Amino acid sequence: MRKKIIYSLLMFQTLLIGFQASAYAEPIVGVTLGDGSEPIGASGLSLLLLITVLSLAPAILVLMTSFTRIVIVLGFVRTSLGTQQMPPNQVLIGLALFMTMFVMAPTFSQVNETALKPFLAGEISQTDALQKASVPMKEFMYKHTREKDLLLFLNYTKTEKPATYQDIPITVLVPAYAISELKTAFQMGFMIFIPFLIIDMVVASTLMAMGMMMLPPVMISLPFKILLFVLVDGWYLVIKSLLTSFNT
Repeated sequence: MRKKIIYSLLMFQTLLIGFQASAYAEPIVGVTLGDGSEPIGASGLSLLLLITVLSLAPAILVLMTSFTRIVIVLGFVRTSLGTQQMPPNQVLIGLALFMTMFVMAPTFSQVNETALKPFLAGEISQTDALQKASVPMKEFMYKHTREKDLLLFLNYTKTEKPATYQDIPITVLVPAYAISELKTAFQMGFMIFIPFLIIDMVVASTLMAMGMMMLPPVMISLPFKILLFVLVDGWYLVIKSLLTSFNT
């Protein structure tokens, strides 16, 4: 009786091992483009192109819109106040994202009318849609790009000076626009730092004169900086300056 039980357990274990081996040997789920016997067609290439565009969407958002300038200036505001993680990163990035949608609304609307709607209706091809969509984006970036930064990349690529902004290659205009936005954002951040720097200097000098050298000046100046920022309605002034900077 004991031998039969042991034999049954061995048989059950053998069947279980065989089942596991067959499960690992043959995949249950598989994904193929087409029937697997023919090369990838136009639909497969379109799918791959769509996945590539989606993977580049964050870079497009950061480098081809107003997002860079807005998020850097908001970061300078928090740093100059010295409030550590207040407001949190999620709040600053969310505010920068919605402000970007607000500033870029006319450009995105033009892209939708000239490129996206005709493409979805089947009136133009995918190549024509991308070309038409790049025109409003180039116009926006060229408007906020310094000539010095643009010439830097044109001279590096040994490209002749184009007659209009539409003739500028996108590979030249995007990095030129990005460094122009960085310079503008740092200039605005410097102007934001000045009043708070003055408060820190006054508080530190006062504590030194009173002989309180062991008391951190930041601990005393932080409430005064927050009070000044609230009294002058700082967030309103910062957002207004950002919106005005894109209209010039």
